[in-house]
Amino acid sequence: MALRFSLPHTFSAVSSVSLRKSLRFCKAFCHTQQTPVQTRELVQEVKKRLEKEYPELPVGRNGKNDEDMILWFLKDRKFQVEEAMNKLTKAIKWRQDFGVSDLTDESVRSIASTGKAYVHDFPDVNGRPVLVVVASKHFPAKQEPLESEKLCVFLIEKALSRLPSGKEDILGIFDLRGFSPDNGDISFLMFMIDVFYTYYPRRLGQVLFVDAPFVFQPIWLLVKPLLKSYASLVRFCSADTVRKEYFTQETVPDAFRE
Repeated sequence: MALRFSLPHTFSAVSSVSLRKSLRFCKAFCHTQQTPVQTRELVQEVKKRLEKEYPELPVGRNGKNDEDMILWFLKDRKFQVEEAMNKLTKAIKWRQDFGVSDLTDESVRSIASTGKAYVHDFPDVNGRPVLVVVASKHFPAKQEPLESEKLCVFLIEKALSRLPSGKEDILGIFDLRGFSPDNGDISFLMFMIDVFYTYYPRRLGQVLFVDAPFVFQPIWLLVKPLLKSYASLVRFCSADTVRKEYFTQETVPDAFRE
């Protein structure tokens, strides 16, 4: 007589869930562990598909045949080709429509003269280029939103152009000293979040919110859920922390000197 064993329902359910999780983990792990040969093959696959399926997209640096850019988006999407292609084509189209390659010091000179954002002359102690935003100088009611967006993108590009060999991300410092409700701008913050998440993925290594006043708290409560995993990159700290932990005495930004 054949023996039959039946597992308790709860045990079977737990085992089923665990199995599904294990399979998803294995699938993700396998796709992220690429040999150099496999990586090159995937880059060429995406490159050929972009040439065939999107003839209207530009070529050259940051274009559809830029192998470094293709590789970056493949890594961002854990080497899932379809996901990487979708995000990459969106980024290339956005760069073209926004006119990223046309941004120059001269084209943003007027809004940059407000001093509300700049790329620091020196990297931090980890060798990362530093983008500083001075929130108290941002006035959305008085400053043209598009000009602020152009300055934002120009400075991101400038910071990335200073990446040393072996470094892949930048440090963002939001100086919130003197911040008031007049400086609050949810629309611009959402623009920045979208830019970094969609068009410059994994380029922001850490964000420092420096000496955030109480009036900034409601904005943070609204923005934090939108950041998703990026929220883990945010650190609230003091100007003293910036001085002592992120720079040397010679390289600290003037605004943070004692």
